Order: sequence, then C-alpha cells, then structure tokens
Amino acid sequence: MTATNLRPPRVEHPPAGRPRRTRRPWIGVLGLVVVAFLAYGLPPYLALDPAQSRVPAPAGFGAHYWFLVGHVVFGSIAMICAVVQIWPWVRRRFPVLHRYSGRAYVFGGVLPSGVMALTIGAVSPFGPATRASDVMLAVIWIGCTWAGYRAARDRRFGDHRRWMIRSFALTMSIILNRIVSPTVIIILEPQMATTFGGSEVAFMQSVAAIAAWVSWTVALLGAQLWLERKPKKAAAA
Repeated sequence: MTATNLRPPRVEHPPAGRPRRTRRPWIGVLGLVVVAFLAYGLPPYLALDPAQSRVPAPAGFGAHYWFLVGHVVFGSIAMICAVVQIWPWVRRRFPVLHRYSGRAYVFGGVLPSGVMALTIGAVSPFGPATRASDVMLAVIWIGCTWAGYRAARDRRFGDHRRWMIRSFALTMSIILNRIVSPTVIIILEPQMATTFGGSEVAFMQSVAAIAAWVSWTVALLGAQLWLERKPKKAAAA
C-alpha cells in the first residue's frame, strides 16, 4: 500500500508576456511620425527667413512672421513632450521625468504656442472661416491643458488624465491637418471652374477652412470617444 501524495499538483504557469513598453507599438510609430513631421515643418522657421514661411503674412501686421515662428517652435516642444507624457513606461519608471516634461509641455509648449496661435489665427490670410477655427482651437487647446495642469496640482489624477488626453489630441491635430488638406484639394479641384468660378482665392480659402475645422474637431471627438469607451471585461480565471 502506497502513501497518499498530499502535495497539491504542480501548476504550470504560462510564460510571462512581453514587457509592457513593447505592447504599445503605436507609441514608437507616433514618435517616428512626430520626428518626420518636425523634420519637414520646423527648418524653414529656424532659418528666421520670412521668405521661407509657408504662411503668407497678412497686410498690416509686420510681426506676423515672428509670432508664427514662436508658435511653431513652442508647438514643436509641446509635440515632443506630449510623446514623452503618454508613454506608460516613462510614467512608471521615471516619474520625475514625467513631471518635468509635463511642466515643459504646459509652460514651454502649449501656453506660449496657444497664445501666439490666438494672435496669428485672428488675422489668418485664409479667410474668416479659418480664422474662427484657429481662434477656437487655440482657446480650447489652452483651456484643456490648463484644466489638466490644475487637476494634477489638486491631485485629481483621473481628471488630469482625461483633460491631458484631450490636450494631446489637439496638439497632434496639426498632423491630421496636413493629411486632410491635400485630400480636400484632390476632391475639390475638379470643381475649380464651376463651384469656385475659377477663383484660386476662394478655392484655397475653402480648402483651408475645411481642413482647419475637420482636423481638430475629429481629433477631439476621437479622444472623447476613446475616453468613453467601455473597458474590456476581465478574463476568466
């Protein structure tokens, strides 16, 4: 007669998954997109040569180019810091870096860039519809960012996260704008002689207005839908 084995059966646990930082490949893709975008868009303004500006200066506002340079440079800082801020691995492993990059995002990026966007947006050469969009975007961008900063200061970290996700979406909406603009041009160009009566000014103002409104509203709507998504049900044990 053999003795009964009272030890519990050995359970084979599945191998540990990949590190969390490799489970979000979209962060690396986003970083590459931001780098490519800045490599293309930033150099003309770092040259400090108004002739290289991609936005024509409106009449009667001689400082337009310098406000535009400030907007682009501070906006670039915001985009770089935003990538650092949303990286979960950085938040977990380097909380001090997360805090300092967050302050740089707010005070060295969004706030100065947003204030300058208000100025140049109000006098945009691309028509009144684009001006309205630019000003509204700047106000909402500053508002979401400041609300997120105040929530963090008050240690309301859930609210902080939600507001900063909205701010992040608005920061990155400029990339979406560069995708929407050529798409709208391709769609509307066949109507140049009919809808726009052959007027290039009317055509470009329409393209700019559509791209301006679509880019940031779609980005903000996407962020809101993501925030309101239902969490996945926990897997059965």
